[in-house]
Amino acid sequence: MVITYEQIKKNDKVNTYIKKADESLIALGYTEHSFAHVTKVADTARRILLTLGYSEREAELAAIAGYLHDIGNVINRIDHAQSGAVMAFRILDNMEADPEDIATIITAIGNHDEHTAFPVNAVAAALILADKTDVRYTRVRNQDLSTYDIHDRVNYSVKETEVLVDKNEICLKMTIETKLCSVMDYFEIFLGRMTLCRRAAEKLGVTFSLMINGQKML
Repeated sequence: MVITYEQIKKNDKVNTYIKKADESLIALGYTEHSFAHVTKVADTARRILLTLGYSEREAELAAIAGYLHDIGNVINRIDHAQSGAVMAFRILDNMEADPEDIATIITAIGNHDEHTAFPVNAVAAALILADKTDVRYTRVRNQDLSTYDIHDRVNYSVKETEVLVDKNEICLKMTIETKLCSVMDYFEIFLGRMTLCRRAAEKLGVTFSLMINGQKML
């Protein structure tokens, strides 16, 4: 059976897992990983593949993977990509999704966390790029600036982001308020993610670049 992104978005079980997973991350002090994040990741992943000429179905699978990619946090933050992939398999199998589609989706989910990630296919590459480029001040939930750690400072300082995609390049364009966070702070915690984005872009046959406050950094 062909499962659509809209079906996944309307699935009560999926949405419960996303909600409960984010509640766990709130308790752990993480930035927002709820519906705003997974919807943005899904939409960006789909846009990347469509812009680069991949099929509508591949783009749809990327959107599904994007929406489901963080459900494993309901179990534990550690190895959440792998536990999320197993959960996604159960959900999709019960929906009688096509095994080829299931395999592509769970492979992408299982390969999205930077500690174990690798862009093994186009859908996985698009998911990595969409997930790691979602940096924005609205993801910070801590209201006490005096207690901000470096992750809070970096995310809060990012006032505007845009993922630009063309046939040759994927560019993360950012505007950072440097009073709270220096550009070096950004690189301290995100260099590994940007390296992973470069690898994912290469899988898609394009380059990856980073532009901060009008200056090209990568």
